[in-house]
Amino acid sequence: MPAKNSLKQYVENSYYHIYNRGVEKRLIFLDEQDHGIFLSYLKEYLLPKNINFLQSIIASPTTPSKEKSRALKRLRLNNFHGEITLIAYSLMPNHFHFLIKQKSALSIDKFMNSLATRYTMYFNRKYKRVGALFQAVYKAVIVETDIQLLYLTKYLHRQALRKPRYFSAKKSASKGEALRSWKVVQPCSYPEYLGQRKTEWVKPDEVLYFFSRENPLLSYRAFIEEFEDLSMIQNITLE
Repeated sequence: MPAKNSLKQYVENSYYHIYNRGVEKRLIFLDEQDHGIFLSYLKEYLLPKNINFLQSIIASPTTPSKEKSRALKRLRLNNFHGEITLIAYSLMPNHFHFLIKQKSALSIDKFMNSLATRYTMYFNRKYKRVGALFQAVYKAVIVETDIQLLYLTKYLHRQALRKPRYFSAKKSASKGEALRSWKVVQPCSYPEYLGQRKTEWVKPDEVLYFFSRENPLLSYRAFIEEFEDLSMIQNITLE
């Protein structure tokens, strides 16, 4: 029987929660360079490709051969600008989460296959290993309501904010423990949602539309810091 959400329903102009983890639950991010490379691939895939600039590098007689080779590789690289919109993400040590909107019905599948193949090649080359890095095919589930959309971003960002060895849901609920003093401990899009960082290829506005930018009590930060049972989205959290 196929694993939950490994068989996917692809719909154009729809939102999806995407998840994958390391084979045998192994770590897929071992240091900051791994995070940086993974995010740089997202940037290259999601920002528009400057075809004219790359072609000018290749055509120039003064361009060194190595630079020409890099430009040619980038020119041939898949690009998903206009097809994939990254709403939110979090990178955990042995897995990652995306909240994505796709334009065409098969955009996500092409995007995820390209990303997984490329990162696996980087990871295996760096750590001198062979074989699959990820546990089978990625999982994806469609997001059907605004409530699901909002609470999925909360779920993704809370993954990256909490410190598992200290985290206690009952303690947090009973004592009103605030997340404000907790630091972002894993790479995620939360700083973009707070306006602390601007990243062209992360698009939080569709979620922030539902929150106030003037009233702190109605802000996205207040929404994240408020302890709530997230069982309402259990069927689309994938894990």
